[in-house]
Amino acid sequence: MFYQLLKYVLLGPLLRLLFRPRTEGLEHVPAEGAAIVAGNHLSFSDHFLMPAVLRRRITFLAKREYFTGPGVKGRLTAAFFRSAGQIPVDRSGREAGRAAIREGLGVLAADELLGIYPEGTRSHDGRLYKGKVGVAVMALTAGVPVVPCAMVGTFEIQPPGRRLPKIRRVTIRFGEPLDFSRYAGMEGDKAVLRAVTDEIMYRILALSGQEYVDEYAGVVKQRAAEAAERDRPRRRLPRPGGH
Repeated sequence: MFYQLLKYVLLGPLLRLLFRPRTEGLEHVPAEGAAIVAGNHLSFSDHFLMPAVLRRRITFLAKREYFTGPGVKGRLTAAFFRSAGQIPVDRSGREAGRAAIREGLGVLAADELLGIYPEGTRSHDGRLYKGKVGVAVMALTAGVPVVPCAMVGTFEIQPPGRRLPKIRRVTIRFGEPLDFSRYAGMEGDKAVLRAVTDEIMYRILALSGQEYVDEYAGVVKQRAAEAAERDRPRRRLPRPGGH
């Protein structure tokens, strides 16, 4: 009920008025039945702008940090995501990944749309990174189509660190559904999962026009953070008795 209120009365009309999103290929999103919408992830705004243009409800697997943030902002964010029916996901460790897959399969079993960002995290520099195979596991296990989606312009309106987005027009592109039924029963084959995931990421790349990096975004972020820490100037402490 609250989701419908947000989408059709409160947040949805406001977002469409402010950002005037161009939508391309919306007809590729199935009008009914289970499907996965797999997109790039450039901005916190993605969580709101994509659902605003869809005609159906979509449930995202959202990182658990959105539900546990400190302060008033954290509580408001958590309340929003819970009320909108989004699912918190712990992204640390293999068992956490299995739990996320179980949650996603539950959404698909209910014949609903599931939103996934295969990169696993927001891009910190606007490039498209290697996808994680969880999207392939769910697509093959549930036997559902995958609709590639590209957010274009959301990095520019709200890059990492920017609290409020700039009011600027964005584009949301949906590609033709990808059918992986030829791999039915092969969700345990690592090579197949990698091939399916790479095909999904290639379609997202074709829609978005981003530069592609064949590494996981989380690994690149961690490496950049470590480099920044090494390069950070150290404050020299005065010697005892010195002037």
